[in-house]
Amino acid sequence: MYSIKINEKRVTGKRNPMIYGHFIEHFHRQIYDGIYDPGNPLSDEEGFRTDIMEAMRKIKVPILRWPGGCFVSSYHWKDAVGPERKPLFDKAWRVEDPNTFGTDEYVKLCNKLGCEPYICTNAGTGTPEEMSDWVEYCNLEDEGQFAKWRIANGYEKPHKVKYWSIGNENYGGWEIGAKCADEWGRLVREAAKMMKHVDPETELSAAAIPDVDWNMNLLKNCGPYLDWISIHQYWDMMPEVNNPATYEQCMAWTKNVSRAVDDVRGILTALHLEDKIKIAFDEWNLRSWHHPNVHSIKQGVGKDTYVTPRDKNDDNSTYTMADAVFTACFLNAMNRNCDIVGMANFAPILNTRGCIYSYDKGIVLRSTYHVFDLYVNYLGDTVIDMWSEDEMPTLNVNYKWGAPETVDTLDLIATKWSDKEGIAVAAVNKHMDESQEIAIDGDFENAKVVMYSISGNDKDSYNDIDRNEVTINEEIIGRFESGMKITLKPHSVNVIQILPI
Repeated sequence: MYSIKINEKRVTGKRNPMIYGHFIEHFHRQIYDGIYDPGNPLSDEEGFRTDIMEAMRKIKVPILRWPGGCFVSSYHWKDAVGPERKPLFDKAWRVEDPNTFGTDEYVKLCNKLGCEPYICTNAGTGTPEEMSDWVEYCNLEDEGQFAKWRIANGYEKPHKVKYWSIGNENYGGWEIGAKCADEWGRLVREAAKMMKHVDPETELSAAAIPDVDWNMNLLKNCGPYLDWISIHQYWDMMPEVNNPATYEQCMAWTKNVSRAVDDVRGILTALHLEDKIKIAFDEWNLRSWHHPNVHSIKQGVGKDTYVTPRDKNDDNSTYTMADAVFTACFLNAMNRNCDIVGMANFAPILNTRGCIYSYDKGIVLRSTYHVFDLYVNYLGDTVIDMWSEDEMPTLNVNYKWGAPETVDTLDLIATKWSDKEGIAVAAVNKHMDESQEIAIDGDFENAKVVMYSISGNDKDSYNDIDRNEVTINEEIIGRFESGMKITLKPHSVNVIQILPI
């Protein structure tokens, strides 16, 4: 048994709801034949799938990053506004995009969802002027040709897009318009300067990696202009070969799930920028997207070699309790680092590796969707002190490439709410086979205990059309007593609420 002690009077941080953010890109079926599907009986009069939007509203999507991703580095936004749309050959993903879903449709979607828009700009083939023109179109009242163009397109009031990212993964050789560190620092500085001149209230991010040289160059050049620094990470890399890691292999990656945050925090602190610039972990997922023969020097010939294989991303049996448990561990880490991490965006929200899968007649809520449901709707917004005098139980697993690793079996955080009484503990049991028992010590009088859990029948449980193995289950445990024991099922994600009676 592992005993934890909680002191709700000691607050360690208050999380920004944007750490539960999401991302959507013009890739495969995320936009077209996804959220935007005019003519489908499930779509509204403007072409948006109502069932998908309802699912997104349930997890209170706070912010939605768009349009990429790698897509954005050859995307010119002006081709996708107004009545005359120019189709785009997307050089990142090698397909034609009709440009029928552009800036205005995206902002309309965000308004329907009640979330903040977060636009990622083209820093590959684009220019600082093109980026600042985009801010003009979205945010100016009526000055200049681009605000007037928005008005002529039927949008009299500004879109008021507050959050903007300069570029995507421009540090990577796979990205169109990749830059070296010196080039990147100069481009970001000039883009940020022009964007802030258009709208000083915008909050700007720029692409970074946990690399000292890259980030030092970026922050020395651009620190005064930036509000955020953007980092991305996928752990189970499968761009060329779709060979998902097993449950046990995925648990190995929970060992240092916040390492990128730790590295970037150190650089910000060394430059005395930790109070000015926050981390946006604005693209993350356990498993990378499968897209063979496009990010390689030798390109696929024939769509059956580079487009059709993308359907493998939508094999729902891939998204098991491994994905749910890893996602919960990641979100726990972001909550623990909520003083420096103000945003995180699960990539993507729909189809591909998303937490929602759509087909022509409905949707499937994958295991990861229910983790967001738990954390958004059942967990508190204020992280409080929790500790233990016991030795943490451990689990021996192997990485996908074979190296052994020892990881903590449990991952726990304690929270409370800023607008009501009570506490909520997120408790993850990573063990594939064995239950774990915890005891909670605390001064909570006249309180009841309710536990909400995700576990499935086994570690490989998943949801699909006509298959619903992973859901949230409620258990009324009873009146709280200090030292009370609670059993966590194997491979489970749990939120334990202690609420006043």
